[in-house]
Amino acid sequence: MAPLLAEARHAHDVRLLFTTRIVRLFAYGLVSVVLVLHLTAAGLSESQIGLLLTLTLLGDAAISLWITTRADRAGRQRMLLLGALLMIFAGALFAITRSFWLLLLAATFGVISPSGNEVGPFLAVEQAALAQNIAAERRTGVFAWYNLAGSLATALGSLCGGVLADGLQGSNVSALGSYRVLAAGYAVLGAGLAVLFLRLSAASEAPRVGEPPPKGAGFHLGLATSRNQVFKLAGLFTMDSFAGGFVVQAFVAYWFQRRFGVSPSVLGAIFFGANLLAGLSALMASRVARRIGLLATMVATHIPSNVLLFLVPLMPSLPLAITVLLLRFSISQMDVPTRQAYTMALVPAGERSAAAGVTGIARTVGASLSPMIAGPLYASAALASLPFLLAGGLKIVYDVLVWQTFKKVKIEKSA
Repeated sequence: MAPLLAEARHAHDVRLLFTTRIVRLFAYGLVSVVLVLHLTAAGLSESQIGLLLTLTLLGDAAISLWITTRADRAGRQRMLLLGALLMIFAGALFAITRSFWLLLLAATFGVISPSGNEVGPFLAVEQAALAQNIAAERRTGVFAWYNLAGSLATALGSLCGGVLADGLQGSNVSALGSYRVLAAGYAVLGAGLAVLFLRLSAASEAPRVGEPPPKGAGFHLGLATSRNQVFKLAGLFTMDSFAGGFVVQAFVAYWFQRRFGVSPSVLGAIFFGANLLAGLSALMASRVARRIGLLATMVATHIPSNVLLFLVPLMPSLPLAITVLLLRFSISQMDVPTRQAYTMALVPAGERSAAAGVTGIARTVGASLSPMIAGPLYASAALASLPFLLAGGLKIVYDVLVWQTFKKVKIEKSA
């Protein structure tokens, strides 16, 4: 990690962007673990909570699309600061009110993560700024560490959120009061994030090349020369994330419990190991990409991962099912940093925030659709294995299509 940062063109900004990622994902983890408990303690019904969480994701997607498609022209630092202010807005309202309508306002127009995963405009803009400051041949390795740092920060934030809430309630603080303290902490971390973003240098801004597309020139979303390629990539990423929505962690944990009677503590151990392996697998991606290229690494590591996904529900015993799942996770994330590096290499420097934003939103939309189909399948004993087969099959189709679509496309040399 240190050598990669030392060789960065502007190591100060790269270290700063790693720090902002860690602070932000820690904040997401801090509140996500108690978010539904907070809303319940505030007196919201299950239907109101469901609506609020749905609008949280839709609002984050809409805001992210608006910000990321303007960041390269309006200023990356300015747009990152706006995102931090939206975090402060959401945390502050959650800390002071129990009004459904105000909480709905905060969730829809603020930035808050129900899952602990990355939401809002930050990821796309930070990726573009990192690509600006890292030599092309180093990007995949830096993106791998960037993703691992975020995963560990989320895990630590979730742990701290649960421990702090329990500790406060043990000190005679009400449940709602303890969750409000965490929400206030989230707002404070958002303010800290804003301070860090103020330290970014001009080196992280997009180069000023050419003129902005004229008004009425079409649905450009901040894209010009790369628009067609980015839209193709976004469509394929939507298919991949739609497939992934059939096997989100909550569903897989439910399947293990229904199939093998696994206790929550054992489930926690399984997925702690799985996520740790997934994070570590990303670190191997840059070595493979140097040998065979970014696109080939995306496909060659993804197909075996999805074959293993097929095999999980076919295992006759719990130890075998866990083994196959862990093997799958041990290579499942190798396509993530390579996918990010490929997107950055595919487009001009002045369109990277927009490209990452459009493809990121495409993935969010795809992933939000399939759980509605998967839920009834998991509820049926006869069909509970089908989501694994659908996910694996669709992902392999995605791998073939992305290879066929982009195998002849020239990109900036990167690994």
